[in-house]
Amino acid sequence: MSTEAPPGERASILLVDDMEDNLVALEAVLGSLNEPLVRARSGEEAMKALLRRKFAVVLLDVRMPGMDGFETASNIKRLDQTKDVPIIFLTGTDGDDGYAFRGYATGAADFLTKPFDPWVLRAKVNVFLELHRKNRQLERMLADEQKQLDLIAGRLGAIEDELARGGLAEVPELRHQMARLEDALRALRRARSLP
Repeated sequence: MSTEAPPGERASILLVDDMEDNLVALEAVLGSLNEPLVRARSGEEAMKALLRRKFAVVLLDVRMPGMDGFETASNIKRLDQTKDVPIIFLTGTDGDDGYAFRGYATGAADFLTKPFDPWVLRAKVNVFLELHRKNRQLERMLADEQKQLDLIAGRLGAIEDELARGGLAEVPELRHQMARLEDALRALRRARSLP
């Protein structure tokens, strides 16, 4: 399976760590995924980056000065714009045993201990990239479906207008059938949570 995204499907990966060496290592491991890698050296920088662009996944160091990883994750999950971005926590081997529990409690999708296996990290990130692509594809499909529904509704309206001008004997039955079609369209829109 190719890890290269089709045009328009590129998904950014946010790397959050206060240590330059760790960021360089993450870039080396994830560079082969051919997706944009964005660095943040603090929780504050991460939040700014998340508000500027969409990310498929965030790799977040637990221990950072100022806003630590847990606080950063809590802030990410609190905002409507960023709450659905998956977070993979990264922590050193000297981390507290409760870190994993706390990480999952703040909304982490996964938790890895440093040093991590590069193949495992790349595979996990690639899963989130694929999920991001599938979600975008689904959003486009729903938007296309909405356009089709709008087109059908417009055509039905035009038919109804034409029938109103025609004065044919079948007009009451045709209007009844059209009303049923319009009801079905409204129900479909409600079911899909579309306006």
